[in-house]
Amino acid sequence: MMTIEHEAAGAPLLQGLWESVKSGQEEVLLSPYLPATFAFLTHILLCAPFLALDALGNVSQKVRSWRIAAGSGPPPSLRRWCDCFWRVLYRYLTAVLPATALFHTLRSPALPQMAPSCWQLFVEVLACLLLFDMLFFIWHVSLHRVPWLYRNTHYLHHQHHKPFALAAQDSGSLELLSLLLLALSSARVVGCHPLSEAVFHVFNSWLAVEDHCGYELPWALHRLLPCLGGAPYHQAHHTLHSVNFAPYFIHWDVLFGTYHGPVLYSHPE
Repeated sequence: MMTIEHEAAGAPLLQGLWESVKSGQEEVLLSPYLPATFAFLTHILLCAPFLALDALGNVSQKVRSWRIAAGSGPPPSLRRWCDCFWRVLYRYLTAVLPATALFHTLRSPALPQMAPSCWQLFVEVLACLLLFDMLFFIWHVSLHRVPWLYRNTHYLHHQHHKPFALAAQDSGSLELLSLLLLALSSARVVGCHPLSEAVFHVFNSWLAVEDHCGYELPWALHRLLPCLGGAPYHQAHHTLHSVNFAPYFIHWDVLFGTYHGPVLYSHPE
């Protein structure tokens, strides 16, 4: 059996990080309100660079040329961003926060003493991303194929024919809650260390924001990893509705015949 000293020696940087995070913060880390609060604040912070890009797009031809719907209208206005922000905040406060607080009470009340090794963190985050991608693919297809679910939940998200970063979470309360519960459940099934779970949620939020950002950026992750669809792939979903259901990876859509290449235009709004 691996000793505590050996585990700590395997990841001194992560151990130091974990101890500094834990130090005096156990009450916060175990709070039932942390998952929803962390998810909301992470989403807002990750959207901030794209708000800046949208503002620059009004004055920079270079930035406008990166937009997937280039030539079909200006970037979303500040008013549109603000309206979206208040809708998302309202749904978090009225549905996501109380429901995830109840779900959170089912977890262990203790935090582990040791940090994960770098390899353990990598494997756990990747496993969570793959599991969440599969679960969301199934749920997303259901949202489109079950008329009641589409009309009452998913239709709200598809009002964004030209999505922008903040709109990644502009959905009905049921859908928004389901996304966070799927993410939390994925981490629970994998058996993640809390540090791995936090990294997974950050990556999960970033990929969702990047998928909806409306830009084909030179440094986008899907340019480095062809297994990811990226914003052009997800734009095809918002344009055609019946393709590209997986949130991040393309393999489920390829396997089930719902894959479609990037669509570099969208409906007028």
